Amino acid sequence: MSEETFMFLCNKLRPALQRKDTFFRECVPPRKIVAVALWKFATGSDYRPISVLFGVGISTVAKCVKDLSAAAEALLLPELIHLPDEGKFREIASYFESRWGWWHSLIVQAVVDGKGLFRNVFAGLPGSMHDARVLRLSSIWDLASCGNLFPDHSIQIAGVDFGCCILGDSAYPLQDWLLKPFTDTGRLTEQQLLFNKKFSRARVVVGNAVGRLKGSWRCLLQRNDCDVSLVRSMILTCCALHNLCESHREHCDNVWTTETDYPEPVAAPPPPQQNTGEVGGRAKRDPLVMHLVGQQ
Repeated sequence: MSEETFMFLCNKLRPALQRKDTFFRECVPPRKIVAVALWKFATGSDYRPISVLFGVGISTVAKCVKDLSAAAEALLLPELIHLPDEGKFREIASYFESRWGWWHSLIVQAVVDGKGLFRNVFAGLPGSMHDARVLRLSSIWDLASCGNLFPDHSIQIAGVDFGCCILGDSAYPLQDWLLKPFTDTGRLTEQQLLFNKKFSRARVVVGNAVGRLKGSWRCLLQRNDCDVSLVRSMILTCCALHNLCESHREHCDNVWTTETDYPEPVAAPPPPQQNTGEVGGRAKRDPLVMHLVGQQ
């Protein structure tokens, strides 16, 4: 993230992060709150080395992450992640058709447009839940069921009116607004095989978007022992930060998309723990983040 984007983010979140000094201590400036939290999001480091790096207490690091996540969810998400209006929908459809050979977007755990921006994100349910069940519990399903998801816009294909739709994989139910590939029974026609090939090519955009998301905000690649509600907020915040950086044309190195651990900052080694099987009084669990964001 460049200095320009960083300052833009600080100014955007300042109303929610600004605190007043007290007689006992000075408050943490908004810029430092943002810097500490971004380091956590970008590296996935533990709180202790981050506290040494920034010269603050461990509890302060935890509070910075919590405060920025809450501020981003309140101020950043509504602006950066929202369903487009009718004009924007047409622009997205046109771009998707010309760039990816299909003309709208795709859903995994999120709706992604042709440029790889998240247009709707639904997080918080268990990773063991089936994709189709997650979809039915999401706001997208409710909007589509009421006919309020897409604008009244269509094009003609072979004399048939064809409206906006979402492209999903074979796990999703076929709907008039949600397409899926033909099930490969070994007896597909040449036209059906060609459809599946084009379908798969158009869906590449979501894999690329998720790859850049996890590559830029590597806390999504690692175990996360935070409270489940905070993990959900961190996921949504990282998706909003993804859109922010993409819209500011920030560079994303392809090397970042490889799922390797990010190097920890240099810090004094932590004291030995008596109970190495627990973190914060709770047993370690499989990373919820991977189920929610990495599932395709």
